[in-house]
Amino acid sequence: MMVWLALALAYAGLTALALGMKRHHQSLLGAKPSDARLRAFRVTGWALIALMLLCCLRLWPLGLALSLAFGLATLAGLPLIFLLPYRPRLAARLALALPLAAGVGVWVV
Repeated sequence: MMVWLALALAYAGLTALALGMKRHHQSLLGAKPSDARLRAFRVTGWALIALMLLCCLRLWPLGLALSLAFGLATLAGLPLIFLLPYRPRLAARLALALPLAAGVGVWVV
């Protein structure tokens, strides 16, 4: 279950990093962002990526964890790349829902 949490955190982190760019912020949220808001999304995105890396380090030894963290980030970015042009609002909603669902799954199991 911790792998699903790491994958969800990677997706949420990449979405937050996308929200840290003016173009994607306008398409995902439909509002003009302030510079402080863009900065907050960038910091949040990197923090979520760091949490994903911590989840991987908890599961595997260092070398394997780093390799799999890059793989999970790539795997999490794929649906985001396909959702951004066609269903941007769904991409933003999934960034909130997936880590919550995975966190509940880790907590229950």
